[in-house]
Amino acid sequence: MTRSRDRPTSAGHELSQADFERVRSMIHRHAGIALNPSKRSMVHSRLSRRLQVLGRSDFSGYLDELESNGGKLQEWQEFVNALTTNLTAFFREAHHFPVLAQHLRQRAALAPLQLWCCAASTGEEPYSMAMTALDCFDGQPPPLTILATDIDTAVLDKARRGVYALEATARLDPSLRRRHFLRGRGASAGLARVQPQLGALISFRALNLLDARWPLPNRFDAIFCRNVMIYFDRPTQRRLLERLARQLKPGGLLFAGHAENLSQARDLFEPLGKTVYRAAQA
Repeated sequence: MTRSRDRPTSAGHELSQADFERVRSMIHRHAGIALNPSKRSMVHSRLSRRLQVLGRSDFSGYLDELESNGGKLQEWQEFVNALTTNLTAFFREAHHFPVLAQHLRQRAALAPLQLWCCAASTGEEPYSMAMTALDCFDGQPPPLTILATDIDTAVLDKARRGVYALEATARLDPSLRRRHFLRGRGASAGLARVQPQLGALISFRALNLLDARWPLPNRFDAIFCRNVMIYFDRPTQRRLLERLARQLKPGGLLFAGHAENLSQARDLFEPLGKTVYRAAQA
């Protein structure tokens, strides 16, 4: 996952190897992200911008302040926001959505249904889930709700707005664009907004998958946790999968990313197809 903000910065801050290792340790401890040793330039670029905003002169002092507050400082959220990566698109890994549609039809009698998108980013994934649900039920209000969470509060703000550049919708089928998007005019030319009925299905909320407790009111009929575990080490992946298995209703599905291998969790999930899994029967 990439961001355009990784362009070189003009800041004069120097990131020593020792401070880079501190950053790697801190983001792993706080968010579970296992930063590759090759990411020093990326870390320098992103955190230099944060230091400029704060008017700080060095990384060491900034990291000292974060660590002295034990994760309670609001700046921790900005630190995490700076280092998380968000690459997404509408109907990314498109093979999942027909499977989701079939699953929803099969479970309609069990309504209301609950879906969870674990890494909502800027919203394209949960809106794709909502579009699938609306089309699955012929445009009628689907008997379901979608919880969309992310650790990065900045991307969640964009997701809630539901406004995207037209380029983001360019590869969608024209009939789908007409059904689910409003094209901007005048000052909003070049933009598209998701239809209100999509947003009505989705609740956006900040959530760290490493938190000891998840404030989740329900178990879920399906969970999308795609292209998240690739940033975690194997012990963290295993702990997350154990928790996700407990959050699924009987017969519920887990959708993973194309680069994610659940071979270490065969006791928890059985494969149903290309990166689609069902919780193993107890």
